[in-house]
Amino acid sequence: MPDLPFATIGFDLDGTLLETHRDLGAAVNHALALGGFEPVPADHASDLIGGGAKIMLQRAVDEQGGLPEEGFRKLYKAMLAYYSENNAVHTRPYPHAREVLDQLRDSGIAMAVVTNKFESFARQILTTLDLADRFVAIIGGDTMGKGKAKPAPDPVFEAVKRGGGGSLAFVGDSSYDVMAARAAGVPVIGARYGYCDKPRGELGADAEIDSLAELIPALARLG
Repeated sequence: MPDLPFATIGFDLDGTLLETHRDLGAAVNHALALGGFEPVPADHASDLIGGGAKIMLQRAVDEQGGLPEEGFRKLYKAMLAYYSENNAVHTRPYPHAREVLDQLRDSGIAMAVVTNKFESFARQILTTLDLADRFVAIIGGDTMGKGKAKPAPDPVFEAVKRGGGGSLAFVGDSSYDVMAARAAGVPVIGARYGYCDKPRGELGADAEIDSLAELIPALARLG
């Protein structure tokens, strides 16, 4: 493995390390059914991801005419309750995720998760998949407080801090990830294989990869 010019690598979770759309889609559809809405097709669930569970459900509801705030809150609560019990049924690491994480760890590089998923859910899923111990920090959308999730830079700064204060590169699949990294002043690699919300070349990342197998060479080139 080449020497990398970074002390810490920060990772988004959904669409970057883990393929999560099936379980998220099931949770959304559970809530939609309670509200009398039509289910989201399985192949459309991934298009709704980005920004956290609440935004995902809001997009699904808005596509079918929307819902008053009080009714939406009830559906969101039901979605979270369902997801808390069913968040690692179909969720799996992307190909090469385990190998890449182990290579980075064995090289002495710290790793952190920075996700807009609730921290408790992120920890639960990573523990179930036997990945949690790879990370010096698991920072969720609620970890830093209200208004301080991605695209705000606060969770990225926290990842730098928990990684020991050295240089950090970030890896993510969405514009939220790129904006957070840019605001924090760190380089960012776009994961094209994930749930990208921008066309190829328009994500604004310093580099883009089509597989986690390409990550370490891409990080080396950033140096």
